[in-house]
Amino acid sequence: MSDSTTLKMDVPVPASLLDAGTQGLIGRPLDRIDGPLKVAGRATYSAEYALPNLAYGFLVQAKVGRARVTGIDTAAALEMPGVLDVVIDLDTFIRNPQQGGSNKAPTQGVEEIHYFGQVVAIVVAETFEQARDAAARVHVALEDKPGLFEFDARLEEAHKPKGGSTEPHVATGDPDRALAEAPVVLDAVWTTPSQNSAAMEPHASTAVWEGDALTVYGSYQMPASDKQQLAQALGMKPNKVRIISAYVGGGFGSKLGIAPEVVAAALAARKLGRPVKTVMSRQQVFDATVRRSNTHQRIRLGAGADGRLTTVVHETVSSNIEGEEYFEPAGVSTHFLYAGENRRITHDLLPMDWLLSGSMRAPGEAAGMLALEAAMDEFAEKLGMDPVELRKINDPEQDPLKGVPFSTRQLTRCLDEGAAAFGWKDRNPTPGARREGEWLVGHGMAASARSNHLQESQARVSIGADGRATVETDMTDIGTGTYTILAQITGELLGLRPEWIDVRLGDTDTPPGAGSGGSWGASSSGSSVYLACEALRAKIATAMGCAEEELTLKDGRAIAQNRSVPLSSLVGEGLSAEGTIKPGKLEEERRQASYGAHFCEVRVNAVTGEVRVNRFVSTFAAGRILNEKTARSQCIGGIVFGIGAALTEELVHDPRSGRVVNHDLAEYHVPVNADVPHIEVHFLPERDQFANPLQSKGLGELGISGAGAAVANAIYNATGVRIRDYPLTLDKLLPGLPTV
Repeated sequence: MSDSTTLKMDVPVPASLLDAGTQGLIGRPLDRIDGPLKVAGRATYSAEYALPNLAYGFLVQAKVGRARVTGIDTAAALEMPGVLDVVIDLDTFIRNPQQGGSNKAPTQGVEEIHYFGQVVAIVVAETFEQARDAAARVHVALEDKPGLFEFDARLEEAHKPKGGSTEPHVATGDPDRALAEAPVVLDAVWTTPSQNSAAMEPHASTAVWEGDALTVYGSYQMPASDKQQLAQALGMKPNKVRIISAYVGGGFGSKLGIAPEVVAAALAARKLGRPVKTVMSRQQVFDATVRRSNTHQRIRLGAGADGRLTTVVHETVSSNIEGEEYFEPAGVSTHFLYAGENRRITHDLLPMDWLLSGSMRAPGEAAGMLALEAAMDEFAEKLGMDPVELRKINDPEQDPLKGVPFSTRQLTRCLDEGAAAFGWKDRNPTPGARREGEWLVGHGMAASARSNHLQESQARVSIGADGRATVETDMTDIGTGTYTILAQITGELLGLRPEWIDVRLGDTDTPPGAGSGGSWGASSSGSSVYLACEALRAKIATAMGCAEEELTLKDGRAIAQNRSVPLSSLVGEGLSAEGTIKPGKLEEERRQASYGAHFCEVRVNAVTGEVRVNRFVSTFAAGRILNEKTARSQCIGGIVFGIGAALTEELVHDPRSGRVVNHDLAEYHVPVNADVPHIEVHFLPERDQFANPLQSKGLGELGISGAGAAVANAIYNATGVRIRDYPLTLDKLLPGLPTV
């Protein structure tokens, strides 16, 4: 017996069933239920499926940044031991008229090269090593074309994009006039480089055909939409594609969509008639998946002598492949973070023959707040104000751009409580004033904000005759704790201990979930589980012969009207229900966001320019915290991302070809343990009835937002050196450091 419940968020949910539960699971810092599997090596990741008759693929890449393919010589590769085939007709195969497409693709398959490292073929062999070695013998003949490899000298060629996750150009009032009349003005440019998600697990896919149906074991953040993308790429109907992504070793946006290895593996497997596994090398991940775009951000602020902002202008240029309209929405938090009746926020796009750019953790805020929060620090100094106070007096009562109320907003409280926990009042505001031997010591802070989103999501929850529950959705766990959180929600609403609940994720044969992205995963998928459990509670109450409000479920028992019976006695052979959550009017009627405040202490060596982050304290308000341990872990991870953005992370493009020259973890420097201090994270109690029935909000990308700017501001306080070009490496610091 199964029913379906759908909720569209058109009206708030002031009373959540989570507050009526008695199991005591919500908010508790429970260990991740998938943890033992992972530490014991029993969690199967995408490259670890051992299927019968498996062949191995290795991708062949172009070695120029812009060219036309004139020929591909596979003879030497095909003669090597173990080589089964070299599939080069990647486009023609999928556009063959028999597959429902057109026949316009060139006979060579991939014809136009748009970036260095673009995939042009796949070699398939009996072993990975044989495929890799043979790939080096494939000769790709190319006719070079002039490439677009220069960014800074071509800024005037940027155009207003047609697509994107936010409106590219918005404005209110008359910002140019207001700036001209403002007593205090800041006008400066910040730049951020290209970045790579650098997830621990590389992209990998194993493709298996059964007749005209395809199953892919892969590493994907959003299987429901990835299934649609893959079906479209292969000219198939979506119901003929199944994706299994049970465990994902990190993604940070790089696995939101499909990558080249899955299409190549699927085509090769179909042609050979046997399963093909394709695992990208670390260098291929850097070369041929996706990057966070570099940005050029000009920020202008205008205010009276009292520090109250009258004008906010944030203009960004980012880059992408010609014809792609995705842009880095760096000004997305500038829309609503601070007051100012005159505003202009623009995003323009410059075509480049560089690797495709796309979403990376906190797309928009991560890069944009590096500039905005550094600008606020600089503006506070210009005004002679404390940077915390400047932010507090510009905390708006409603969305300054849309004119709608906030759902909840505790920015000022985050600032106050974070400052108290850090000891901000003891900070010396004079740059370079505190020194301990060779070390200059400084303190900096920044606000944090991340828009909250709800994504349509479905889930099925079943109770078996034994009283155990099963949760099914193709939602993923990319290291965020989804398995645990969904078990906590189910356990709280159905009165079950976590060990009595089986959570099955990452299989598109189950109801389509929200996927892991945009910080919407826990709230969206959790809400669909909530709705399914709500429907089950109604069925249980009927079986119990009581009203729903009279029913208590705890420790596997149903309690009502002075009776207590095992839950299993009320479900017969089993009960099942599905829940669907959808965004609604509240997304437009209320500005929904999570907020926070970062406080940082750094030590800068006056002789070498070495920077050490010594202390970090952050306070966040993000609706109901579903699991304090996984939530804190997400915030810490985001802050580490921010430290990397501030100090070390930079994809370097060769100006002659656009090639990423530091395409591995040896030369793309992410923070390691020695770079990261103990990070102290505090959560403020909060419920957001406008967000979803859980009353929770997005958290996974809140930690990174503003974190790097706090580091940059602390470096300025330590040294008096203001750098607006990220990352803040020692070569940029050394010229301005004290000589003694």
